[in-house]
Amino acid sequence: MNNQHQELFHRHKLNPILSAANWPYPVNSVFNPGATRLADGTTLLLCRVEDRRGHSHFTVARSDNGIDHWRIESEPTLLADPKNFPEEIWGIEDPRITYVPELKKYVVVYTAFSRDGPGVALALTEDFKTFERYGVIMAPEDKDAALLPFRIDGQWALIHRPVSAPRAHMWMSFSPDLRHWGNHKLMMEARRGSWWDANKIGLSPPPIETAQGWLVIYHGVRQTAAGSIYRLGLALFDLHAPERCIKRSNEWMFGPQELFEQRGDVDNVVFPCGYTIGADGDTVHLYYGAADTSIGMATGSVRAMLDWLEHNGDPVEVILN
Repeated sequence: MNNQHQELFHRHKLNPILSAANWPYPVNSVFNPGATRLADGTTLLLCRVEDRRGHSHFTVARSDNGIDHWRIESEPTLLADPKNFPEEIWGIEDPRITYVPELKKYVVVYTAFSRDGPGVALALTEDFKTFERYGVIMAPEDKDAALLPFRIDGQWALIHRPVSAPRAHMWMSFSPDLRHWGNHKLMMEARRGSWWDANKIGLSPPPIETAQGWLVIYHGVRQTAAGSIYRLGLALFDLHAPERCIKRSNEWMFGPQELFEQRGDVDNVVFPCGYTIGADGDTVHLYYGAADTSIGMATGSVRAMLDWLEHNGDPVEVILN
């Protein structure tokens, strides 16, 4: 057998670990969760939950080991609020969680589904019970956003993905106060042609801070005659100038493989919005939406990802050739 490749993430045998069947109230699907590890070691998932209208909200699920025995809130944790935030008229989607030590709060960046398309919204919380909403901070069409956990040269930094048809690239913007954003910089372009990440890319979970730089898991979308395929790749960005890409993978490293990832409301999708890192500082539990229908978990290693990128990536200046 010569067709072998390195497996960076190993799916858990209990996958999918969460689905609509686990939910304490009627829903259509559960997917694309933000994730964090609380001070007591508990894993918290802020799950995107789609109701039977097709509108999404967020619900918290907790687990002591991040794998099973999930304790799911009996009611939605955060609902869209179109009365006060009209840009949320068709729901809220795809949360990404960053703990910010300066604020002593979690910053949740999510997609607000407005009449004009998806925009980037932001909220702060200390306990995932009450939230201070800032509303939309990036106008439609924009999504796939997350905040870095500390300021860069006195400015907050946000990764996001505006759409400029027919392609969509990853950008970084800066702010003094989390409300007013500018100094927009292109971080990484979607490739052209037949690449696995041609035409449309976006951030998956928030970046991982390492000594070598910001390690980014991103998704690429390939259009085929049978529809889109969402897969994951890796890139490394400068720690002090995080808009500068140092290296980017040539190959995808994780894609829809199991039946629950290949068939669902949207076929052929793996889409992580969150992870936790173990006490060893290396073990990663990656939580991903599968086919826009359920939640899977896969385990990997920060060191292994960096090593793989070293051997399966190119400096950014030659990437688009």
